[in-house]
Amino acid sequence: MSHEIDAILLEDAMLNLDELARSCQINREWIIERVQWGLLLDEDSITSDPATWIFDSRSFMRVKRIIAIERDFESNPELAGLVADLLEEIEILRARLKASELNED
Repeated sequence: MSHEIDAILLEDAMLNLDELARSCQINREWIIERVQWGLLLDEDSITSDPATWIFDSRSFMRVKRIIAIERDFESNPELAGLVADLLEEIEILRARLKASELNED
């Protein structure tokens, strides 16, 4: 039995739409809808051709998080995006707190 493994170094990842969809095991339309709703990429990307979109490792992790939130809580995409925003903000604040605590020592 043959198993194919696709692996990328996340911090260096730059993925196009099809690569992101394949990596996250979802269809392109799912990603396109989330971009159009403003949950992924920036506002300028909404009007551009999806074939030109490039996603970084942060986008990859955000897609994985939104997929999990939508699935686990049976939420709509907008709510999943809001929860992802809040979780990302908590991570940033915790990192800042940890850095300030290390600087105090």
